[in-house]
Amino acid sequence: MSMSAPVVAPLIAELEAEAPITRRVLDRIPADRLAWRPHPRSMTLGQLAMHVAMIPERISALSHQDGFDAATARFDPPQPGDLQEIVATHDAGLETARANLAGFSAEDLRANWRLTLGERELFAIPRAGMLRTLLFNHWVHHRGQLSVYLRLLDVPLPIIYGRSADENPFG
Repeated sequence: MSMSAPVVAPLIAELEAEAPITRRVLDRIPADRLAWRPHPRSMTLGQLAMHVAMIPERISALSHQDGFDAATARFDPPQPGDLQEIVATHDAGLETARANLAGFSAEDLRANWRLTLGERELFAIPRAGMLRTLLFNHWVHHRGQLSVYLRLLDVPLPIIYGRSADENPFG
């Protein structure tokens, strides 16, 4: 995989746009509520926050492979020991994700990436589509879940894409 800055510039720009939004949400997590969960089948607040913090590094690294066998996955995020662990994971992961994204050429981004479950192919899409879906859409989805957890805990929500009920950048 070769360096091709103009091709990856939109991906890196999106990472740079979403990262501070994610950090604002992570910064609102109450340190004493990491073990809280809204439902018995839900992740804890700490697990969900750790998952959000890990997505850029994990998915950008995964995108450098030709595919992934979901049968080998561990889908339960770890329970963090404290808020500092979550923030450190987020910040370090962004550095790695920037480097991972910067390594792609146009040819790399057009090449198919496969998700399998054992021998069964679940889908094959261009690597650029995998990054849009599994990195960015997945990251935003779980960040949205995290904002719901915070609302349920009566934590004031930061600005995400415009105003929240608690903050208004327009007035």
